[in-house]
Amino acid sequence: MNLKHTLLATTATLLLAASQTLTAADVAENWTKHCGSCHGADGTAKTKAGRMAGAKDLTDAAYQKQFTDDQILQRLKDGVSDKGKEKMKPFKGTLTDDELKALVAKVRTFAK
Repeated sequence: MNLKHTLLATTATLLLAASQTLTAADVAENWTKHCGSCHGADGTAKTKAGRMAGAKDLTDAAYQKQFTDDQILQRLKDGVSDKGKEKMKPFKGTLTDDELKALVAKVRTFAK
């Protein structure tokens, strides 16, 4: 099984696990509300806010390979800072662990 199929299978498994408590609409709503302004609806980060924050193109499979799901989850929980400047706010306390894990799965669906 090649990497693309492995990622798709993993993503499907994660989405299925997350769907036990969250619907696809819930995940889409969370993405739009908390992520879309910077990363865009399609994950390319071609938004004004995304350019200003230096948001990464999540469709870039090579970029995504740099991080495990657990690392992405931690970044969502803790936020991202660079040289003391907040690049992405933390979502710990704003979103549940299940909601954050569902967003990790959504991020993985963008890789091409």
